[in-house]
Amino acid sequence: MAIATTNPATGEIVREFDSLTEDQVDEALDRAVSGFASYRTTSFEQRATWLRATADLLEAEADGVAAMMTEEMGKTLASAKAETLKCAKGFRYYADHGAAMLADEQADAEAVGASRAYMRYQPLGVVLAIMPWNFPLWQAVRFAAPALMAGNVGILKHASNVPQSALYLEDVLHRAGFPESCFQTLLIGSGMIESILRDPRVAAATLTGSEPAGRSVAAIAGDEVKHTVLELGGSDPFIVMPSADIAAAAKTAVTARVQNNGQSCIAAKRFIIHADVYDQFVDHFTEGFRGLVIGDPTDDATDVGPLATEQGRTDLEELVDDAVGKGAKVLIGGSRVERPGWFYQPTILADITDDMEIYSAEAFGPVAALYRVEDIDEAIAIANDTTFGLGGNAWTTDEAEQDQFIDRIESGQVFINGMTTSYPELGFGGIKRSGNGRELTSHGIHEFCNIKTVWIA
Repeated sequence: MAIATTNPATGEIVREFDSLTEDQVDEALDRAVSGFASYRTTSFEQRATWLRATADLLEAEADGVAAMMTEEMGKTLASAKAETLKCAKGFRYYADHGAAMLADEQADAEAVGASRAYMRYQPLGVVLAIMPWNFPLWQAVRFAAPALMAGNVGILKHASNVPQSALYLEDVLHRAGFPESCFQTLLIGSGMIESILRDPRVAAATLTGSEPAGRSVAAIAGDEVKHTVLELGGSDPFIVMPSADIAAAAKTAVTARVQNNGQSCIAAKRFIIHADVYDQFVDHFTEGFRGLVIGDPTDDATDVGPLATEQGRTDLEELVDDAVGKGAKVLIGGSRVERPGWFYQPTILADITDDMEIYSAEAFGPVAALYRVEDIDEAIAIANDTTFGLGGNAWTTDEAEQDQFIDRIESGQVFINGMTTSYPELGFGGIKRSGNGRELTSHGIHEFCNIKTVWIA
């Protein structure tokens, strides 16, 4: 894929970029290693100061940054600005709490025959971050803020269709005071990832992306015995039981499915509805989809913009066509929007069966799959009948049912009577083929630390 900004709302190439040469990448890795030697000695206070300065710049520049992200990947201006401000919050969170998270963890010295015993958190070194286009800043900041606070340095290989967002993140960190060697964006194709990951100067890697990309990175890192954090795909269930507030559940379900134009790993994708409230929910849900405004993402009235890439729309079309060809019923939508750009109608499919691709594949766009179930056991069985395990939603006011969903849904996160989202204050990550490791909170900052045991006689 060429490294270029292509406006998804028009299909027009806005700006193209040259890929770095192997020699330029080599120089960047040398800078990173040299920079780490000195950066790791900086104080928590100094790192926190730079993180707060980054947050200040993001807030001051939020309107321009939002316009850039909208142009690059088609999200609405409102969601792009919200993402920018969320990034600022993430930087402040680690500035405020990072030192406490990284403080020596005292052990029971007497129990181990020592005068002192503790765990010390130390940075690993150069960390390679391989990031996707759907949240061009937030995905990278989820790595950058904790990694930099811990004393690591970062190398960012971003998706090739969001080069301006990638370069902006590097620039804003440098303007905030971080040494240039602390965070570098590499405009390169995916073909160069393996050699970088195998390079002994790189200590670890983190990837957010597709399952095939995760498999590849995990295999290389495993061969090199390097630590990785992987956040891969998701096909999150959204379960509604009879005791739920059906109107509220359906309203949230619309947002949960079409957020970010439907292109989110933690977007609800499979809507599993108890038979007693199925018709009521579907009426509200379909009406909510019918009211969505599809159009120019720079228009404040727009709810759903284009898909980020032409291939993404093609993949979504094929999933829908396969399902319809095998008996799925289209309640609304079901086809592309005939206008310039890569638009697809918000779509609801019913009568899904397990021979349809959409039953097991992740629909990365505004397409919802409906399931009717008779009881909680059937709901949980369908929710867990997937290779993914990122998030899950369940709507019920019955506390016993809530406990069952919390205990039995196989996922890294469960949200009850609400929509799955990410917060710096909550751990983020999945199980099964949705990846491994955790981001955010203290778990995220510890992922790229050497947790060193210290014993003193």
